[in-house]
Amino acid sequence: MATPVSITSIASFSPLGDNPNSVWESYLTSKSLIKSTLIGGKNVPAAALSQELAAQVNELKNSNQHYKNVDKSVLYALLAARAAVAKAGWNEDDIFGINVGSSRGATELFENHLEEFLSTGKAAVQASPATTLGNISSWVAHDLKSTGPEISHSITCSTALHALLNGVAWLRAGMATKFLVGGSEAPLTPFTIAQMQAMKIYSNDIDGDYPCRALDLAKTQSSMVLGEGAGMACLEVGHVPGALAYIEGIGYATEVLQHSVSISAEADCMQKSMRMALEGVDLAEIDAVVMHAPGTVKGDTSEYAALQKVFGANLPLLTTNKWKIGHTFGASGLLSLEFAVLMLQHNHFIPSPFMPQQAGKPLKKILVNAVGFGGNAVSVVVSKS
Repeated sequence: MATPVSITSIASFSPLGDNPNSVWESYLTSKSLIKSTLIGGKNVPAAALSQELAAQVNELKNSNQHYKNVDKSVLYALLAARAAVAKAGWNEDDIFGINVGSSRGATELFENHLEEFLSTGKAAVQASPATTLGNISSWVAHDLKSTGPEISHSITCSTALHALLNGVAWLRAGMATKFLVGGSEAPLTPFTIAQMQAMKIYSNDIDGDYPCRALDLAKTQSSMVLGEGAGMACLEVGHVPGALAYIEGIGYATEVLQHSVSISAEADCMQKSMRMALEGVDLAEIDAVVMHAPGTVKGDTSEYAALQKVFGANLPLLTTNKWKIGHTFGASGLLSLEFAVLMLQHNHFIPSPFMPQQAGKPLKKILVNAVGFGGNAVSVVVSKS
């Protein structure tokens, strides 16, 4: 049996809020947090931080001269990481690893520096160090005064759950006893939105109640919407008393590419990752699945088909949070994990408005999925502590 791993704390910073109570209260409402947002002079649907949380970001930015020139993706990560470590009771004397990733990284700063270069022909002195992808984990390590290993990566939309895989691997290998894992994304920029629109997958619904129709399997148009935020989890080896939840299984797989964003009709990579995560677990014990379900026609239907292949006619309860907070790219997997852990803690299933199911028994085990461009899938089974 694999060495157990405990989730001793989770913290997030997103449109849902910045503490477990506000996040859970947000989930209990049927209202989407996606609104018409002015980005690059155009109104588009997006899930942006509240004014109160945006003020916290500005306060952090101005609190330290080193933070004045970092991207929002770094600032979101710092706020979530501080909260996660504080909840876990870790301090400067603890040696812990850090793996925080991002799909896009320093989007806003990169676009600003590029615009300056195109207009002046010169790059700013801080353009390179401020936009490198390793920025996020490096700044988190600096801020927490960590002396353990520090890793950064991008595996597109499955980045945060790949960070969790790395953390679990280090812990089970005996190379660390504690690991901070997560993802951060600040993609609400003109160029990033334009990229999604060019792919014909971005929602055109500005005024509707649900601009992102994630898990609406009858939709005929893709409805992906971007959101921003960060999520962090503190992992510790073994069954730690008072842990929020336990990681029962992990799985991963990659599809053979047909093109850069391809995924097969029955999401072969997700079938493989789910089966790996479920090895040794009775399928009947899985009470719910937090799907990746990005709100695109192909993304939602292929994952649903994969679930049918794995579970047959006895599908667990299915849900997603992207209809509420949009797709946060590299942070999305950790926010989905937080969603799962909160449902376990409260023994309360939160359905998608397009698949209004209700739990018929206590929630004890939940499967969480994530998949990125190119078919990089991750699945994690979490159980109630």
